[in-house]
Amino acid sequence: MTCDAIEGVRNQETKHVEIEPNGACETKMVRPRLLVVSMSLPVTAKRTGEDSWSFTMSPGGLVSALLGLKEFETKWIGWPGVDVHDAVGKKALSSALAKKGCIPVFLEEVCDQYYNGYCNNILWPIFHYLGTPPEYRNDATITYQSQYDAYKKANRIFFDVVKEHYEEGDVVWCHDYHVMLLPQYLKEYNSKMKVGWFLHTPFPSSEMYKTLPSRSDLLRSVLTADLVGFHTYDFARHFVNACMCILGVEATSEGVVDQGKVTRVAVFPIGIEPERFINTSKLSEVIQYMKKFKNDFGGRKLILGVDRLDMIKGIPQKYQAFEKFLGENEDWRGKVMLLQIAVPTRNGIGEYQKIKDQCHGLVGRINGRFGSISSVPIIHLDCSIDFNQLCALYAITDVLLVTSLRDGMNLVSSEFIACQREEKGVLILSEFAGAGQSLGAGALLVNPWNIKEVSNAIGEALHMSPEEKERKHKINFQYVKTHSTQQWADDFMNKLNEIITNADLGISKVPHELPEHDVIQQYMKSNSRLVILGFYGTLTHPYKNQERRDERMSLELHPQLEGRLKALCSDPKTTVVVLSRSEKSILDKNFGEYNMWLAAENGMFLRHTSEEWVKKIPEHMNLEWIDGVKNVFKYFTERTPGSYFEISETSVVWNYEYADVEFGRIQARDMLQHLWAGPISNASVDVVRGDRSVEVHAVGVTKGIAMDRILGEIVNNNSMTTPIDYVLCIGSFLVKDEDVYTFFEPGVTKKTKPSPASDSDSPKKVSSTTVDLKDESYFSVAIGRTHTKARYFLDSSDDVVQLIHKLCLYNNV
Repeated sequence: MTCDAIEGVRNQETKHVEIEPNGACETKMVRPRLLVVSMSLPVTAKRTGEDSWSFTMSPGGLVSALLGLKEFETKWIGWPGVDVHDAVGKKALSSALAKKGCIPVFLEEVCDQYYNGYCNNILWPIFHYLGTPPEYRNDATITYQSQYDAYKKANRIFFDVVKEHYEEGDVVWCHDYHVMLLPQYLKEYNSKMKVGWFLHTPFPSSEMYKTLPSRSDLLRSVLTADLVGFHTYDFARHFVNACMCILGVEATSEGVVDQGKVTRVAVFPIGIEPERFINTSKLSEVIQYMKKFKNDFGGRKLILGVDRLDMIKGIPQKYQAFEKFLGENEDWRGKVMLLQIAVPTRNGIGEYQKIKDQCHGLVGRINGRFGSISSVPIIHLDCSIDFNQLCALYAITDVLLVTSLRDGMNLVSSEFIACQREEKGVLILSEFAGAGQSLGAGALLVNPWNIKEVSNAIGEALHMSPEEKERKHKINFQYVKTHSTQQWADDFMNKLNEIITNADLGISKVPHELPEHDVIQQYMKSNSRLVILGFYGTLTHPYKNQERRDERMSLELHPQLEGRLKALCSDPKTTVVVLSRSEKSILDKNFGEYNMWLAAENGMFLRHTSEEWVKKIPEHMNLEWIDGVKNVFKYFTERTPGSYFEISETSVVWNYEYADVEFGRIQARDMLQHLWAGPISNASVDVVRGDRSVEVHAVGVTKGIAMDRILGEIVNNNSMTTPIDYVLCIGSFLVKDEDVYTFFEPGVTKKTKPSPASDSDSPKKVSSTTVDLKDESYFSVAIGRTHTKARYFLDSSDDVVQLIHKLCLYNNV
């Protein structure tokens, strides 16, 4: 890690003092511990005797990346790859693995239905857009439910092992779809445990994901993690959309919000160990292989494919495209060859045997059609090859052809680029591989389903000028060199540490109950007070949904509020602002007779009740999407009894508070699909899934952003001549609007320019410093939230009314 990246980690380091025999003290720094949890350990175990084992290191960048986190003492928890049924064998294996920093998870009784069943037969196909497979017809004991039960039990076994080895302060990093339930089990055991989860495969669109029978349970569990990571923005966006559509939670730029608790969702593209490939390609043995291969290939141009023999790798599509290229380019026959290394995988599963047979059939047909006695156009190898030989092939390849139908990342592309020193071969890359977002600028991106397009790309690559090859290679080589596996792991851990540090500092915390005595005492001492009140849920009557299900009611003020609020507004030292997302007419109806400021549509419109409305909409704001959204909302309103929608100048809100709750949630989920597919697909808007509502509003329309404009307008009013030294901000706000709480946090003096006068009368001159606020004089209060940026909480609007009453009473207003 870089110094910046580990700054927070070092703050977690503790001093360990050892007493030497002579009485001297030696202080050592103890590294924080990282528990890595994945399906498999980084080593493969083989039993050599009753109580003895041998190990081979598993290949792959993930292993080297995680074992390379030197700032942590890393312990790896996972399945050893073999079933061990006897106690002697388990004890010996555990002891041997402990020397390698590994901890085994024994899954004997559930391994088949867990790993081969739920993980590989259900989750893996859905995540790769292959759909949900049918249940086994010949075995009533193997069902979706039995496989899911095994999955839950296996995740419990993983949890038991983590719990056994967990020490206070450890960071737990869970990997991949095999342990999606583990974050919830960990957080239920210890809510302060630091947990991250990363997915190494694609995450499918919400339409595909919601076919999964256990869809909600898995999402809710993952959302208990502190940080959720993906390879690409597409995967992250699909995950957030699935959470919105299926769970009905709110999405923000940071991630997903559920009951006020924010789960950060971020993108971390994984890389390779570039130096390993660069250095290997320089070895004398590899150079000899390069010469030999060039001689064997007889001067023909080499197109290389390196893939697992898997349905998602698009090998048949690759062969069809190459066949089309040879068919349409007779002059290239005998001058170009395709070498496909198809590494066997999951040989015991029927679908994989089918794809193998299909590939062999295509190879036979193409070689029979275009081959000769001296050469064939395709060499297909059903095996893996030696690492040095692979690097030699990468180094002499003219075109690397990657035609993945779906792929998490595809690191073969990066390996090829790292080994290219002289040839500067061309990368043809599927747009459905995660690497397409990382390496697309220096590659020829193709749709692997479009055989003609891939065929044309092969021709373009073979005819590409040396200058263009050099340019593209330089772009991708720079990326591969700087975005290594180590950088990927550093970035994830740095982000997780940042989140944890912010939580420890109280930036995201459970608020304290409001200290009413302090609120009142500071109120009485102050000279210029600003009281900001939300509307819905803050000043309205706390009706329950069932009481109003059969009739649409306009928002009504709390019945005990009127006199008390008027008394508060009459205090000459107090400025009251009602800040709401509601439209102007609703605020006029409820507060027109009060001496206060009204901020409608999240501050887009502002007025003092003695004056006219002033529009505060930024000139550049695009509102062309409103009509399209209105049509979608109208459609769902007609089909959801008890629902209604409201249109303002900057937002549209659909509310199903008075509809059947469950049906309303289903309709809201489907509505989001229509919105993203249609009227807001390219619009600059925020979509807020609230409590029984869906709101679409222009980007930048939040209460915190509006406060600067509101303060400027208030300063322009004759009533404020001294800086504000007391702020009470109370609301039942959406998470996107909670920036209003941090806007007033003391520490930075607020400076606001007065708004231009609306008439010929010049406003009184006031200091440009409008807020002079001390820490003890600021009270931000959330209504009913368990996680919030506010300092304090109240349970309901009843408490707000009582607090206003006490402020007026003690101040003798």
